[in-house]
Amino acid sequence: MRVRKPLLKPARPEFSSGPCAKRPGWDLSQLKGAFVGRSHRHPDGQAKLRAVIAKSAQLLGLPPDYRVAVVPGSDTGAIEMAMWNLLGPLGVEVCCWENFGFTWLNDVVEQLRLPEVTVHRADAYGLLPDLTQVDFDHDVVFTWNGTTSGVCVPGADWIPEDRAGLTICDATSAIFGMEIDYTKLDVLTWSWQKALGGEGAHGMIAMSPAAVQRLAEFRPDRPLPKIFRLTRDGELMGEVFHGFTLNSPSMLAVEDALVALDWCAEAGGLPGMLARTRRNLDVVTRWVRASPHVEFLAEDPRTISSTSICLTFRHRVFEELSDPRQADFVRRVCDRIEENGAGFDIGSHREAPPGIRIWGGPTVDATDIELLLPWVDWAFSETLRESAPSPSSSRGLG
Repeated sequence: MRVRKPLLKPARPEFSSGPCAKRPGWDLSQLKGAFVGRSHRHPDGQAKLRAVIAKSAQLLGLPPDYRVAVVPGSDTGAIEMAMWNLLGPLGVEVCCWENFGFTWLNDVVEQLRLPEVTVHRADAYGLLPDLTQVDFDHDVVFTWNGTTSGVCVPGADWIPEDRAGLTICDATSAIFGMEIDYTKLDVLTWSWQKALGGEGAHGMIAMSPAAVQRLAEFRPDRPLPKIFRLTRDGELMGEVFHGFTLNSPSMLAVEDALVALDWCAEAGGLPGMLARTRRNLDVVTRWVRASPHVEFLAEDPRTISSTSICLTFRHRVFEELSDPRQADFVRRVCDRIEENGAGFDIGSHREAPPGIRIWGGPTVDATDIELLLPWVDWAFSETLRESAPSPSSSRGLG
């Protein structure tokens, strides 16, 4: 039985997991107040950057004694900055269960070449490692949400209040979209391009008093690139946490971040963002429960991401394909959807198992996801008919 081609399409078919959809109602004219063509060192430029820092901290509800900065290189620059400045005096534990976690592991081992590294590795995409085995007498590096696997940590209960090491968390696809206990994180990093749909190339870093103390006391025995340096002549560069960026930022992107933060405040602040994200996941969850041909990549329901929602297909024909042919199958599904203007950039990450990934962060409207999903059903059905070895294999979606 063929699935009927849908008639309705999402009003905003952008579902990429980065850069992510712009906020509802976004228009380029909203950036007319940007401090462009001027020095970001000017007091007015500094005021814009300080406003990004202050509004971010206030909306997220960060502890008042955390230091926050705008840094270069998006979230990657922020997490690298943290690792290069802070890791070394203690052993390091790295938790990895998807592409970015493995990237930070590689940098710790191959670039920083730290001698004492313990790896907590998931057995496969869709799973978490055993977090009960993490030793917090060491520094711990992990992602809060695995953007490429759709698997997030189930809260912060596994992190003790009293710990000797620092917790360094890549939170970029969780921030503004998931509940996070910031007191359990000594460093958290994110970018504007994820949950708030801002522009890329700029990152944010927030540091607890313990992390700031480490900065003041620890002198890495490795060269630090200029754009990573947070100390000078043995002293903390405090101006970095007051809008004095380490390189020239795009003031157009800064303005876009400010407008996004204002939208966040108007849409209910952090509670409003979390509610929008939960609604998006609820839409997908209902669809998965009613669909015999799709399932979450995350195996434990407690770990299903509400932002980077990763799914895989279930069907004998699909499962009997080799990995390269499964990837080609998914590409054809996504191409069908994109050619009809019904959904862009929903293919899984190249390192993840073949499937689809729908960004469900707060800038995405639940109604658009509701309109996308019938297109996935239709495109899967059509691609299945093409791939089925015999007519009997193409009966329905199950």
